[in-house]
Amino acid sequence: MPSAVEFHTGMADKVGFACRLLRKAYAKGARVAVRGAPELLGRLDEALWLFDPQQFVPHVRVRRGPAVAPRLARTPLWLLDPGTAAPGSPAPEVLVNLGPEMPEDAHRFARVIEIVAADPGDREAGRRRWRAYEAQGAKIVHHAQGAA
Repeated sequence: MPSAVEFHTGMADKVGFACRLLRKAYAKGARVAVRGAPELLGRLDEALWLFDPQQFVPHVRVRRGPAVAPRLARTPLWLLDPGTAAPGSPAPEVLVNLGPEMPEDAHRFARVIEIVAADPGDREAGRRRWRAYEAQGAKIVHHAQGAA
């Protein structure tokens, strides 16, 4: 189980928030994996290229199939499609979840960051994830950004 789980709730723009979060993580030298639906990861992939022309954030999209280990070793941010396993060393220590379910591999990460949108469906899915982490004994920190 991760030593820390953070919930950022009430997000009007999950992709924009994720871009800012990933830019900060990259600046601090963190290795981060991101999970979410393929279409959401596609939007995030594009947004990371366009977000700030002055600050490139190196990232790689990892789809189903064999991952290219040398490329992953050089890249600090991994966008993991559903069903892809986060390869071994050097594995990211932080997981950002944009998806509706608690990732099966959440226990492999030292820290998990859950980003929850303001809409009712995402908010309810976030509550289910919160309860699942809580049931596993995780220490949860909540950062409310809006009416969630």
